[in-house]
Order: sequence, then structure tokens, then C-alpha cells
Amino acid sequence: MSGMDVSDDEFDVLLGASDIPVVVDFWAEWCGPCKQMAPHIEAVAAELDGKVKIVKLNVDDFPLVGAKYGVRGLPTMLLFKQGKVAATHNGAMNRQALANWISQSI
Repeated sequence: MSGMDVSDDEFDVLLGASDIPVVVDFWAEWCGPCKQMAPHIEAVAAELDGKVKIVKLNVDDFPLVGAKYGVRGLPTMLLFKQGKVAATHNGAMNRQALANWISQSI
């Protein structure tokens, strides 16, 4: 399930059903840094499969979750443990920085 897209309606169900940490990538189609991060997110999702679930949420298509968690800039990454925000990162990262941030946060 890593790297999958998720909607507002699916978000709470996903968090409640996950027994591993969930990283949410808040992004938008018009966001250049978001597009630059996409291959890094896919690579890290494959690398950490089973340790963390990585999902993408397009804030233009599904704005409620971003608003609920105060996402004001893109890209923003939130790491959830047991349904609660455990770590936040704003701005683009390369593959290694993303992997390090997730590994240190889980």
C-alpha cells in the first residue's frame, strides 16, 4: 500500500487501521518541489515497506485533512504513530534526507 493516494474520507480509516506508522505526503499537482520529491517518495516507500506506510494526499482534490492539520505550505510530510502526529517536515527533501527523517521519526 505504500505510495498510494488517499482521500479525505479514507484518511481516518487508514490511520485507525494501520498498525505501523503512516507518513502522509501533502502535495498538489502545481507544486514543483512536490513533483521533484515524487520519485524519492516512491523509492523510500519501497525501501521501508512493512516498517512504515507512505500515502499521498492531494490538497487541491481533498482539502479537509490538510486544513485539519494546519498544512499551509507544500510539500508537507506528517508522520503519524497510533493515529497521532509524531513528526512534521515542511519543504522538499532528497531520497536520503527523506529516508533519514522517517527512520529517525519511527
